[in-house]
Amino acid sequence: MPRSPRSPRAARSAHPTRSPAALDVAAFCRDGAHLQGQRSPAELPRFAQSLLRTADGAAERPIEWIAEGSLQAGTGGAPQCVVDLNIRATPMLECQRCLQPMTLPLQVERRFRFVEGEDEAARLDEELDDDVLALAPRFDLLALVEDELLLALPLVPRHDVCPELPAALRAPEGGNVADAPPKEERDNPFAALAALRRPRT
Repeated sequence: MPRSPRSPRAARSAHPTRSPAALDVAAFCRDGAHLQGQRSPAELPRFAQSLLRTADGAAERPIEWIAEGSLQAGTGGAPQCVVDLNIRATPMLECQRCLQPMTLPLQVERRFRFVEGEDEAARLDEELDDDVLALAPRFDLLALVEDELLLALPLVPRHDVCPELPAALRAPEGGNVADAPPKEERDNPFAALAALRRPRT
């Protein structure tokens, strides 16, 4: 009994030899293929260094990503390789206001165009809204996922509203460290000098 034919898109998308760590971007986009997967933070060591590890394993929530390839018209009319990347993660960080754990839902959606040569990539990156990268025979898609997650992290993680602090972290005057001015502001020698120079009433 003859087998029913598979749809062309299903055949392209299910390519068994595509590895996200060594991706042939040109073929991936030409085939209109997609890849998706999950990684634990431990598998992305640069990203893992920014996370707060807790006893309940919250820092190990998996990172989910999907990449879709396509060919789209470029500036000169010739088709360009385009990869749409979607990443979801919920890292556990330390709030820099109250020093307590906090989760930060991240949703990253980026589009990357791949062109021939570093010079052309640098030129078009200045002109286009999309990020432009040089096309290479093998591309590490997982490294790109990690780069985008690092860029999405805030420089100073903070709760929108900090929880009540434990007694050990409360300020002696009955407030808490979340309400206290930053250390550099409290210990600023120029502020102390300005106070001494104020005329007395």
